[in-house]
Amino acid sequence: MAVKHPLRLIKYRLKRVNKRLILFAVFSAAFRSRIFRHVGAKALSKTPKFQITDLWPGNVKQGLVIVEGDFEFLGTLIRDTDMPWMAKNVSDEWLSSVSEFNWLQDLHAVGTDAARDKARHLISLWIDNNGIRWRKDAWRPSVAGNRLSNWIDQREFLAVGATPSFLRKLDTSIYQHNRFLKHLRLLLPPGFNRIIALKGLILTALTNRDCRYLIRVCKHLDREIVTQILGDGGHITRNPIIEVELLRHLIDIRTALKHSNEEISGYLQNAIDKIAPMVRFFRHGDGGLALFNGGNEGEGWLIDVILTRSEASGKPFTSTPHSGFERMGANRTLLIMDVGKPAAVGFDEQAHSGALSFEMSVGKERVITNCGAYKGAVDSWGDVQRTTAAHSTVTLENLNSAELLPGGGVGIRPESVASERREADGNIWVNAALVGYGGQKKITHDRRIYLSANGGDIRGEDTITGDNSQKFVARFHLHPSVQSSLVRQASSVLLRTPSGSGWRFRASGGVISLQESVYLGLPGQVKRAEQIVISSATQNGLGQIKWAVSRLADEI
Repeated sequence: MAVKHPLRLIKYRLKRVNKRLILFAVFSAAFRSRIFRHVGAKALSKTPKFQITDLWPGNVKQGLVIVEGDFEFLGTLIRDTDMPWMAKNVSDEWLSSVSEFNWLQDLHAVGTDAARDKARHLISLWIDNNGIRWRKDAWRPSVAGNRLSNWIDQREFLAVGATPSFLRKLDTSIYQHNRFLKHLRLLLPPGFNRIIALKGLILTALTNRDCRYLIRVCKHLDREIVTQILGDGGHITRNPIIEVELLRHLIDIRTALKHSNEEISGYLQNAIDKIAPMVRFFRHGDGGLALFNGGNEGEGWLIDVILTRSEASGKPFTSTPHSGFERMGANRTLLIMDVGKPAAVGFDEQAHSGALSFEMSVGKERVITNCGAYKGAVDSWGDVQRTTAAHSTVTLENLNSAELLPGGGVGIRPESVASERREADGNIWVNAALVGYGGQKKITHDRRIYLSANGGDIRGEDTITGDNSQKFVARFHLHPSVQSSLVRQASSVLLRTPSGSGWRFRASGGVISLQESVYLGLPGQVKRAEQIVISSATQNGLGQIKWAVSRLADEI
């Protein structure tokens, strides 16, 4: 259940207010003023002294769409537009993402003069419409930091055949972005956006050969690395897609420092070495990521490129005690389980209430998943996708295991979430316990999962304890590619994957049903799916469901 009472919501929001946030709001207002716009229009006295080289491949197909005058982004196609950042009836997140200019890589991948002309035209229009005017979605520090980095990365591509007036306009806007972030970097709220902003400042300092400022901002990056990267390499948000994005940004910074013959700090190098194995930890056999805490699958081919360029060969852990996840693998069967508490206050904006949820894949095929996190042109899925019911775990009386704040963040949290792992002869057991479901101290959820050595037998047990009789539901969201059917008087469910692999789901202690679900694991897409639902209730403060997933070929 999300926080609905106005006074309680105000209480939670006030807890998150500090001097930095107040000053950030004040200075943000100042940057809307005419004074800032006037000073921000000042041109750089010199062109960049050092050129950063972009590392990452773009999408030629998407680039050609842009060259032709249309714009396709996060599953939404807008025809005949030169200003997609002014699109109507789309989400603020969509507008912000467009304003980051990551799609310049797609135009670079096309590589023609027409692609360059289109890129310069779009940048000029953006500067004319946003460069000296304040638009909140376009000037969020993380958006501005990404845009600044992209413009610096692509400047060499943009400069071929460019007029002096365009380059002056571009360099002027780069100066404005750098000045904006330089003033606000110490006031940014905690989170991943700080690292994105610092990256933009580092790249600007390198291109201008501003050695003194480079040293200072690199020290700030080191401090953020210590704060945000946990001992096992996980990011403090517990979001797998942020893990990948963070690795990519740090690789960019390391490469730029290396090519400009600047020192690479031990903090930066160690962070890359620690994060790469954690990215591998979250990958399913199809190359995409598990769906936890606001993450989506990502692009498997790009994750491959990022891991290769990380030059970090570390293997993933089976348990990540700092991040709170377990990875169970046998034969070709893989289970990834969330056994941690929500991210800390200040880093929990995208946190989901999915404690003790798990995902299952076999080879390259996903079978049981969480619903994921929609990222696209509409806002309607924002709060729903964060609920416990959107995860493959237990929902008690339509509550969430952690209280969700409207618009992001977590209110009341479980007292504790802990796990224990045992292995013997290739068999794996994970016992996990959540104490204080939904903030109710006397209610606990215990989940035990067993995976056999041959990968064909998965058994689970969910136990709810508390004072009163309460209804609870165990949900197992199926990937859209999985076909399912109830059999044997609704006592079990047959599952069939695209490759033809068959599995049987059985349960006791509750009533099995098949219900509609939704899959939000691919950016810009909403796919219909199904979920196995086991409904039960506690008696005298105790309730238990036992379930199993077995490969048909292994059944006797």
